[in-house]
Amino acid sequence: MTKYKFRTTKERSELMSKIHSINTKPEIKLRKALWKLGFRYRLNVRNLKGKPDIVFTKYKIAIFVDGEFWHGYKWSEKKVKIKANRKYWIKKIERNIERDLENTNYLLLNGWIVFRFWEHEIKKDLLTCIEKVSKAINKTAS
Repeated sequence: MTKYKFRTTKERSELMSKIHSINTKPEIKLRKALWKLGFRYRLNVRNLKGKPDIVFTKYKIAIFVDGEFWHGYKWSEKKVKIKANRKYWIKKIERNIERDLENTNYLLLNGWIVFRFWEHEIKKDLLTCIEKVSKAINKTAS
């Protein structure tokens, strides 16, 4: 079986290079709100499976901020809409979904509380996201 080689135009390549996996706008928005409330955390902890975006080591809480495209939000609907490089993108996104599940299960089995927020949840309802995290911290702290 030969590996699929993703060929791209220079313009597409340039566009893709601007997509960041850390310090995304929704991630920064959530971090700033948590910091303002006095919560202190670590970022992108490498030695923790899945490299969570925000980590409260003291409370064993890991937070992931997932982008809708890359992590497969409403994947069954979106998958059919992919026109270009279907084989590549479907395989890539489905592996991301699988990996997310593996990482979440690993952390849960090792006593971590795991939050996975979609970008749009943070953009549209930041308060609810903060409340969920805050409740978990307060419950764990007591």
